[in-house]
Amino acid sequence: MIRVLIADDHPLLRSGLKQILSLESDIEVVGEAGDGQEAVSKAMQLRPDVLVLDINMPKMNGIEATRWLADRLPETKIIV
Repeated sequence: MIRVLIADDHPLLRSGLKQILSLESDIEVVGEAGDGQEAVSKAMQLRPDVLVLDINMPKMNGIEATRWLADRLPETKIIV
C-alpha cells in the first residue's frame, strides 16, 4: 500500500485529488494539510511514502517545505 499525504491550501482541490487517488486499490490517503507548516508537521507524524505538495501555500511554501523535509524524511518522495 502506498501511503499519500496531500498538501494544498484549496480544500476543493484536496478533496478532488483524494477522491481520484481513493479509486486506486494500492493507494491510501493518510492525511491532508492546508498550509506548508501543517504539511511538514503531518509528514513528520505520518511518515507517508509520497507527499503531494502545492508550491504556493500560506505559512511555508512548497519549496521551503520540500527543502526542510528532504533532509529529515529522505525516504518520502515529494511531488510538487
